[in-house]
Amino acid sequence: MIKSIFKEAEPPPTPFPLRLSRVHEVMGPAAYSFGLIGAQSAGLPLLWIRKAGLAPNLFPQGIAAFLPPDQILLARPADQKDSLAVAEEALKDKALKSVVLESQAPLNLREGRRLQLAAQTGGGLGLCLIRDGMGSNAAETRWICSPLYDPAPDRICQDSTLMRWECIKNKSGTIGAWHVRWDRTAHRLHMVPAPSHGTGLAHI
Repeated sequence: MIKSIFKEAEPPPTPFPLRLSRVHEVMGPAAYSFGLIGAQSAGLPLLWIRKAGLAPNLFPQGIAAFLPPDQILLARPADQKDSLAVAEEALKDKALKSVVLESQAPLNLREGRRLQLAAQTGGGLGLCLIRDGMGSNAAETRWICSPLYDPAPDRICQDSTLMRWECIKNKSGTIGAWHVRWDRTAHRLHMVPAPSHGTGLAHI
């Protein structure tokens, strides 16, 4: 009998949880859920930066499905320039584990690099919520997140939310698409590769 000298290939690791000491980007209808789950996995407290004058969209009842609302600090800067300044200083601060910035304009390369350097200094997670076409070349990863219709929510996992997360940019590894389910009761994420990307299940 000939013994194979080749090791069985292992599936590439998923790019989630997000890499710390880096700034990532997310867009799409489920971007807010992605931001809350990303912060929950990276650590709390979380600073959420949202420009003043925009309609409020962070409600304690909704946040509680993902993480304790009292672990979120909300900053309301006057404009994009002030938002970037707040994000940069917050990312440098080791007391904050996660910083989410709702970006209202595209980041140029200089701005993106400054945020990356700040994240490397502080060691936490940076996440920019962007719109299509606003991505920065400096971002570590970029995601598109959308809700999915769930044909049988009670049969699979009660009190949960089904979404599709697609990583379309990754400087340090694989890209791909996953169907994810956030279990609100257990505060646990289930990731299943989308049909075209094989099978498997990861619990985070």
